[in-house]
Amino acid sequence: MTASRPPEPEGRPGYPSPVTIQDYTTYIAGLPRVLVGAAALFRDAEGRVLLVEPNYREGWALPGGTVESDTGETPRQGARRETVEEIGLDVEPGPLLAVDWVPPGPGRPRPPLVAYLYDGGVLDAAQLETITLQEEELLSWRLVAPQELAEYLPDELGRRVAAALDVLTHGSGPAELEDGHRVG
Repeated sequence: MTASRPPEPEGRPGYPSPVTIQDYTTYIAGLPRVLVGAAALFRDAEGRVLLVEPNYREGWALPGGTVESDTGETPRQGARRETVEEIGLDVEPGPLLAVDWVPPGPGRPRPPLVAYLYDGGVLDAAQLETITLQEEELLSWRLVAPQELAEYLPDELGRRVAAALDVLTHGSGPAELEDGHRVG
């Protein structure tokens, strides 16, 4: 007696049936979520770093923010858009300096973050004079010498900026970081 084989599903013989739109939507909805951020590292002729002071949290930051990936925005586009919105400068981001995987943790009740940091370049006096703050989000801006950055940028952001400045100094290419620490 020969065992009977169940009929092949519709589609190509030997292959599973095609995934339905609903199955795919359910699959995508179940994937892990990751936030994406992008910022630009601007300096002046003296090598000081441009920082902004947000009004919605303590501390200082770089011009930048969340990439609007749902609209198809890329990290580079996000860095440029955020720079225009936050400080009024429309500057094409330069090379990628660092990519940082920032996991959730104490004080960070959010999904993991992938932070892209681009070279914003050296701003001249005329560009610095045209900085216009986005008052809905920012209180002030300042230029900070590299040796003083740890006072303004603690934790992973400070380490990310230090790694980016190191890339600029040594021309070593983008730094791969995890929570601001070099890996690889």
